[in-house]
Amino acid sequence: MKLRSLRLHHVELPLVAPFTTSFGTQTAKRCFLVEAQLETAAGELVTGWGENVALPDPVYSPEHVEGAAFVIERWLAPLLYAADDVTAETVGHLLRHIVGHQMAKASVEMAVIDAQLRAEGRSFASYLGAVSTTVPSGVSVGIQESIEATVGTVGGYIDQGYARIKLKIQPGADVAHVAAVRREFGDDLPFQVDANAAYTLVDAPHLHRLDEHGLLLIEQPLGEADIRQHAELAKLMRTPICLDESVVSAEAAADAISLGAAAVINIKPGRVGGYLEARRIHDLARAHGIAVWCGGMLETGIGRAANAALAALPGFTLPGDISGSDRFYSEDITTEPIRMHDGVVDVPTGPGFGVDVDPERLERFRTRLVDVAPTR
Repeated sequence: MKLRSLRLHHVELPLVAPFTTSFGTQTAKRCFLVEAQLETAAGELVTGWGENVALPDPVYSPEHVEGAAFVIERWLAPLLYAADDVTAETVGHLLRHIVGHQMAKASVEMAVIDAQLRAEGRSFASYLGAVSTTVPSGVSVGIQESIEATVGTVGGYIDQGYARIKLKIQPGADVAHVAAVRREFGDDLPFQVDANAAYTLVDAPHLHRLDEHGLLLIEQPLGEADIRQHAELAKLMRTPICLDESVVSAEAAADAISLGAAAVINIKPGRVGGYLEARRIHDLARAHGIAVWCGGMLETGIGRAANAALAALPGFTLPGDISGSDRFYSEDITTEPIRMHDGVVDVPTGPGFGVDVDPERLERFRTRLVDVAPTR
């Protein structure tokens, strides 16, 4: 296929409620969608969509929204325009000389995947090798202002039927909140916590107190560069250590596994450079007996649909952060929002990612449109 046009749709979608983690509070989802038009060998023009998951500020990773857009405009798009044949399988190779910028690369790879599979009339789930038609739906609960608010918020999601609760924690809002949730909802609740790198190894005695509460895992307690220290922490705790920010590639995953730093890996396609790299990490982890689950970045229906297909691979044995669209948005950007029912989300079966962008909503939520022209 030949890339014929590339557009970046910057959008801002209000959240139904503020979402607080250890690195800040979001009240709206600011991101951009990638619209790519490619020409097939038969001369057919087909459009695919991708979603960039970088945050507005470089607090989760070095990438941020404006920087990711600039990298695509200045370096990634020209490389793809210049290529004689652009396919899902060759995007990574074509962009290999641009160091880092995984989220930027992932979003353009997404658009190419979607276009390619739409041209073939094939679903993303089929392309990846999915083995399930539904995936369990977990929900991520942001840091609340009080223990009472934490218990109330968690109770609301349990009543909605979510299969697993993940609670964001930080120093000052951790052990007491976890203990209160366990007291209220019992030991059978699938329950885990996410620290977003808010602690250091000095906090090990405090984190050890979480072992009393039978958590599925503690996600990224230490800094993203602290793989060795995560391995040390794993020796001091019974709660399995899950890595998120530390795993930016299959190579990083291999290092973490070999050092004993990760009993579980949270796979976020944007963070690792795309869905094909995410599948490689899944395959690596499965071969080593390491559990994986699919994390979320408050995606719109585009990324949410793609994540559901990824989570349907056989190695995803823990519920992921694949909630219904209404968890974050009163109106999603797609014509058919992703819906949670009976604790699961259906894996889309239509061509490409199986969802379509709603033109009216795109126009309403769009803040800027950039046509990335071929370099002449």
